[in-house]
Amino acid sequence: MTSNQEDLTLLVLAAGMGSRYGGLKQVDPVGPNGETLMDYSLHDAWLAGFSRVVFLIRPEMIDQFKEKVGSKYSGKLKVDYAFQRKDDLPASCPSLSTREKPWGTGHAVWCARSLLSDGCFAVINADDFYGADTFYALARSIERLSKLIAGANPISGAMVAYSLKDTLSEHGSVSRGICRIEGDRLVSVEEWSGIERKEGRLIGRSPTGEERELSGSEVVSMNVWVFPPGAFALLEAELRGFLGELRQPSTEEFYLPFAVDRWIREGRAIFRITLSKCRWMGVTYRQDKPKVSKSIAEMIERGEYPESL
Repeated sequence: MTSNQEDLTLLVLAAGMGSRYGGLKQVDPVGPNGETLMDYSLHDAWLAGFSRVVFLIRPEMIDQFKEKVGSKYSGKLKVDYAFQRKDDLPASCPSLSTREKPWGTGHAVWCARSLLSDGCFAVINADDFYGADTFYALARSIERLSKLIAGANPISGAMVAYSLKDTLSEHGSVSRGICRIEGDRLVSVEEWSGIERKEGRLIGRSPTGEERELSGSEVVSMNVWVFPPGAFALLEAELRGFLGELRQPSTEEFYLPFAVDRWIREGRAIFRITLSKCRWMGVTYRQDKPKVSKSIAEMIERGEYPESL
């Protein structure tokens, strides 16, 4: 573990319902001794110098999380819990009693605002495997951004990105934030859905719903970010706008890349991008799990991870 990094905080987004997976994949074991993908991420984060983790979950998940996840890290990481509640919305915004699913990743980060107001923090998904170098890149970004003037306008953030072809599933379509970059700066990020291979072609639906062919070399966001505390005020403003323009209240989600893209386009934020050197793995569908478990076993054989975490 690095010794010159202190008080690095990682926000783990773990409130998703796993509808395509068919269960709580956040706590589903993939390692030889019951390790989850979160366990590997937290192991890598700890080695990179992170000392605190905030799990963003739904309130009804708390007992299972404390027992299966949080208890493992007592004495190693400081563990906190934030909750994504459907009725946790900006003041004067009406709540929807008929809403069943969470409001999305942008709302999830905003829900953790009371625990992340003191400094820059990193964000990852609970159900993705990002690799060790990704967390060193996040730690370096936090160190760099923490030296900038507090309250700066535009705000400064960072993102670790991946190549689209390395983030696909063999068992169904995926949604990805496709990025345009110039040098090391993020210029835009658009949420594409329905990305999959069909008859030898890689296709996806653009934000306007058009089906288009993709090359696979596109740079994509996998929700690996660094934000300053000033991002919460911007998130709240975007969330208000999103809720005020809802067309499908039961299903629409407030995506984090959507908010970041708007900030960049309006000159309110600058995000620097690092292309990951690591292999991404995920379990979008239950059929993805055997391949992920096999890959982890191979990394353990090569000595990249211990037999048991």
